[in-house]
Amino acid sequence: MMPLDLPLLHARLAASVPLVQCITNTVVQQFSANVLLAAGAAPAMIDHEADSAQFAAMADALLINLGTASNHQLLAADAAISVATEIGKPWVLDPVSVGVVDFRSIKIRQAAASRPTVVRGNASEVAALAGAGAGGRGVDSTDAVDAVLPAAIRLAQATGGVVAVSGARDAVVAVHGAQVQIARIGGGHALMPKVVGTGCALGSLVAAYLAAGREPGTARLAGDFAATVAAHAHFALAGLAAGAQAAGPGSFQVAFIDALHALTSADLARADVQLETRAL
Repeated sequence: MMPLDLPLLHARLAASVPLVQCITNTVVQQFSANVLLAAGAAPAMIDHEADSAQFAAMADALLINLGTASNHQLLAADAAISVATEIGKPWVLDPVSVGVVDFRSIKIRQAAASRPTVVRGNASEVAALAGAGAGGRGVDSTDAVDAVLPAAIRLAQATGGVVAVSGARDAVVAVHGAQVQIARIGGGHALMPKVVGTGCALGSLVAAYLAAGREPGTARLAGDFAATVAAHAHFALAGLAAGAQAAGPGSFQVAFIDALHALTSADLARADVQLETRAL
């Protein structure tokens, strides 16, 4: 079983302040940037084809989210993915609404073929990207996390990376040889889906943790799996804390940013994470 040291990963995030290039949808740019800043990373919304490739070489990690993709963003994503892949920078693909409309689905599948470090989406998006579903209702999932785990495992095999499925209880999947490791992360709050951008911003935090988790001598897949779990745990704990004091979606958003910032490395030790290893 791949080892997990979530407090150490949080401490490394705080110490390294990773720079994350976010080619993401316009609805969530400010929220995602604030999430990264609150959690201890540095955001950069560099999403024009003229400079995205050059910046991808400078950044510590990359997020690709084509939720509201313009032609400029599509070209920028292609260029940044090419650089990240060539030089081995970690990158996250958020397959927003894949399977719902044709052109978007084609572009997302092309990005997935470049073997992202992590694919992070809701259950319907992960199933559709794995060829096991038609997608959700717009950006909303119509599937349960556990129901799409077989699809997530196939997708992890295809990409060679980690697949994270968001839901009432998140799941993170990696295939290592003849074994599958699954982490289930509890926490969060029912108000999280009522705030636009929580899932998209989680993708940016996964990218930050991936950068912080890269360490010479450590098995790449094991480190990426642990980093992805750490990001989900950080989010889940912050959601739980914010929900305890929020009166509704508006106050929850503010409380959530504060909670992301207030969480310590010691707090990550109490995250609700359950690990399972099964034969492929």
